[in-house]
Amino acid sequence: MAAPSEEAPQPRRPFGRRLLTDPARLFQHNAWDNVEWSEEQEASARSKVQENSSQLLPQDKQEEYEVNAKRYWDDFYKIHENGFFKDRHWLFTEFPELAPNRNPGHNEDSVREHIYKEESNNEGLGSCENGHCSLETRAENQLNLMKSTPTFCTEELALQKHGEVNQSYGDYPGSSASYRILEVGCGAGNTVFPILQTNNDPGLFVYCCDFSTTAVDLVRNNAEYDSSRCFAFVHDLCNDQSPFPMPDESLDVVILIFVLSAILPEKMQCVVNRLSRLLKPGGMILLRDYGRYDLAQLRFKKGQCLSDNFYVRGDGTRVYFFTQDELDDLFTRAGLEKIQNLVDRRLQVNRGKQMTMYRVWIQCKYQKPAAPQL
Repeated sequence: MAAPSEEAPQPRRPFGRRLLTDPARLFQHNAWDNVEWSEEQEASARSKVQENSSQLLPQDKQEEYEVNAKRYWDDFYKIHENGFFKDRHWLFTEFPELAPNRNPGHNEDSVREHIYKEESNNEGLGSCENGHCSLETRAENQLNLMKSTPTFCTEELALQKHGEVNQSYGDYPGSSASYRILEVGCGAGNTVFPILQTNNDPGLFVYCCDFSTTAVDLVRNNAEYDSSRCFAFVHDLCNDQSPFPMPDESLDVVILIFVLSAILPEKMQCVVNRLSRLLKPGGMILLRDYGRYDLAQLRFKKGQCLSDNFYVRGDGTRVYFFTQDELDDLFTRAGLEKIQNLVDRRLQVNRGKQMTMYRVWIQCKYQKPAAPQL
């Protein structure tokens, strides 16, 4: 583990456009957000994407990655289990809708003012290897293992593993709750457990699902798992015949953290439509995912591209890189209204390795229109 910095904390400058040109100054800090790219940097990124997209994988190989998607994610969690990711306590600043004192009117400037606790408290930064780039900070000795945690869909294992859920007459997990949250792509629970630990609202119930059976087993076997407040289940988002344990229009919040990017692009609209139907009027989808020209996209090599801005990693998992307009189109077509859609361009610096990493993420909040007053 890298030693904590002994330098005095630097005062934060106002957010806005930042051009960082002083190399000495770069290595005095861990990260900057809202960094402005120069025209040359943008052109260089575009050129790299054109180069690594010039050779597409054959169609039969692409179909193989789709058919075997579940196996790739099960293998991933079998290898790394629940020691791989940091808990995402930053969620409560980015998405106050998840905190006990919910404030849906939280403005974008306040969101952008947050520096992730994991980054400010550690010297090392997450790395980007083989197309897996982390949002969370990890120790120096784990830099070559870092990956993000999207989770996904291809083959359906459904709810039979934990028993069919009878939704008739309101008989389903969390039916008596007053505030219901669903996290899609829960991984090992690094979003779910911070919510359960932080939000003591007695009316809260959290659902979480993942395409990987191994991931869901990790959640259910965690000592923090409380079946009176949480229900974890295996689910294939891309199978529209796969049942959810809750009825339509029953959820207040759906969380998508680096999840939608791992789904086949032509299936994304159907997935968003299904999730939209689960929301109550006034309910909201919260998303954070990869943006176009993120470091992870630029580091792909020729032969890893499946289609425009969609790639396969060396471990068989896949990732798409979005623009704001693409996400806006997906959500508005599903009948949702934009509350937030912003790009966060961050510069991360690993001082020990003298390494700079330009990250691009998109954060969105889209709301289901409230029911008309009669």
